[in-house]
Amino acid sequence: MAGHDHQHNLSLCFCDLMRLLWSLVVPCVYLSLLLTLLLLLLLLGLRMWLQGRRKARRAQDGGPAVAFFHPYSNAGGGGERVLWCCLRALMRRYPDVSFVVYTGDQGVTGEQILEGARRRFNITLPRPITFIFLHHRTLVEATSYPHFTLLGQSAGSMFLGWEALTAFVPDLYVDSMGYAFTLPIFRYLGGCKVASYVHYPTVSTDMLSVVRERNPRFNNADFISRNPVLSAVKVVYYCCFALLYGLAGSCSDVIMVNSTWTLGHILALWRSPSRTSIVYPPCDVRAFLDIPLDDEVEDEMEEGWEQLGSEEEVEAGGDRKCHTIVSVGQFRPEKDHCLQIRAFRKLLERKGEGPRGRESLRLVLIGGCRNQEDEERVLMLRGLCQELAVDDRVTFKLNVPFEELKRELVDATIGLHTMWNEHFGIGVVECMAAGTIVLAHKSGGPKLDIVVPYEGGQTGFLADSEDSYAAAMETILTLSPVARLEIRRNARRSVERFSDQEFEACFLAAVESVMSKLER
Repeated sequence: MAGHDHQHNLSLCFCDLMRLLWSLVVPCVYLSLLLTLLLLLLLLGLRMWLQGRRKARRAQDGGPAVAFFHPYSNAGGGGERVLWCCLRALMRRYPDVSFVVYTGDQGVTGEQILEGARRRFNITLPRPITFIFLHHRTLVEATSYPHFTLLGQSAGSMFLGWEALTAFVPDLYVDSMGYAFTLPIFRYLGGCKVASYVHYPTVSTDMLSVVRERNPRFNNADFISRNPVLSAVKVVYYCCFALLYGLAGSCSDVIMVNSTWTLGHILALWRSPSRTSIVYPPCDVRAFLDIPLDDEVEDEMEEGWEQLGSEEEVEAGGDRKCHTIVSVGQFRPEKDHCLQIRAFRKLLERKGEGPRGRESLRLVLIGGCRNQEDEERVLMLRGLCQELAVDDRVTFKLNVPFEELKRELVDATIGLHTMWNEHFGIGVVECMAAGTIVLAHKSGGPKLDIVVPYEGGQTGFLADSEDSYAAAMETILTLSPVARLEIRRNARRSVERFSDQEFEACFLAAVESVMSKLER
C-alpha cells in the first residue's frame, strides 16, 4: 500500500512539473511570435522608407543609379583596377545612368582618388562620379578582430553596408571587394538589384582541408594545428561560417568571378550556377608589349661567335653569362618568399661554384611593404638569406617605381611565383607579357587559367615544392635561347585574353541582364 502511495505521489509531482513547464512555454511562444511580428513590421517599415528615398532620388535625378561598394578605392591594387575599368565601361555603354562609389578612405577628396587612378592605372573616367565617404571602415579591418576574424569582418561589413545604404539608395548595388554579407541588406531592405565581383572567396574548401589536416599556415596558427580539440572547433566554426556565407552570396542577381579556381569554390558555396560567370580581371599588358623578345637570342649569338673556340659554349647554346630570377609581389605571408629563397639555395647547390654556376645566378625580390609588419617580414627574409648563405646572391627592392620594375623584368630570365592557391595572379600575367619565363605555383589561377598551353605550345612552368622549383629553374636555364624564345612568344600571345578590352566586353555581357531592367 505504501508503494502505491509513493507511485501516486510521483505521478502528481510529474503532472505538476508538466503544468508548470506548459505555463512557462506558452507565454514564451506568444512573446516570440509578438517579437517576430514586430521585427517583420520594423523591417517592412525600413524597406518602405528606403524605397521611398530611392524613388524620390530617381525622380529628382531623372534616371537610375549604380553604386559600387569599395571601401579601399584609393588603394593601388588589382581590385581597384577592376573598379575603375568597370566604371569606365559602364559609363561608355550607359550614358543616362549615374554612378556612385562608397569608399571608406579618409583625408582625401574624390578628385584626389580619381587622380590616383589616372596616375597608377592610366585610367580616366569619361564623366564625373559621386563619392559617398563612409566613416566606419575600421569595422571591416582584420586588425579590429584578433580572434574570429572572418566572423568579425563579415558582421562589420553589414554595419558598414547599412551606413552606405542609408546614405544613398541605388537601383543597382555592386560589391566589388568581396563583402558578401552586404548583399542581402541592399537586396531585401533596399529593394535594389545586386551584383558581385568575387576576387577571392572569404572561406573555401581548401581552408577547411588545411584545418582538418592540421597543417600550419599563415591563417592556421601553430598552437591550433597542434591541438586536435582546437582544430575540431575551428572546423565547425568554418563550416557554420561557410553556410552563412553561401546564403548571403546566393542573394546576388549577377555573380562574376575572376578565375576558374574562384568559380569552383563559389559554385560549391553559393550554388547559383545560372547566375555565375568568369570575368578575368584586366591586366595592363600594353606597357610590356614594346619589349623586344629577340634581344636575348641576338646577344647570345654574338657571344657565341666571340667564344667560337669553346666547345662547351657551343653546346650550351651560347647561354648568357648571368641569369636573373625575379619575384614580384607584396611582402605578405601568403606570398611565401621563404619558399623562393630555399628553392634558390637548392638551385645554387645544383649548379655548384664557378662563373657558370653560383656566380651566374641572382635572385631579385621586388615588392611593396604595406605596414610595419611587412617591413619586419623583410628583415626576417634577409636573416633567412644569411642563414642559408645566399645573401650575396639575393637582392631586395622595395616599393620600386614602375620603370624600374619594367627594367628588372626585361633583364630577367625567370619570373618566380610561389603563392599557394593564388586566386588569379596579375603579377604572373605581367611577367609573361614582359617576356620572362614564368615559374608559378602549381595551384589556383596560375595552374588553371594562366600558365596553360597556348595553341598547343608551352607558356611556362609549374612547381609546388623546394625540389620541384629548383629542378624547374635548372631546366629553364639549360634550355637553348631559341627554345626559351618560343616559350616567351607563346606566353606573350596567350595573355592578350587578359587585356582591358577583353575584360570590358565580358563584364558588360555579364551585367547586361540587370542593366537593361534599370533603364526601363
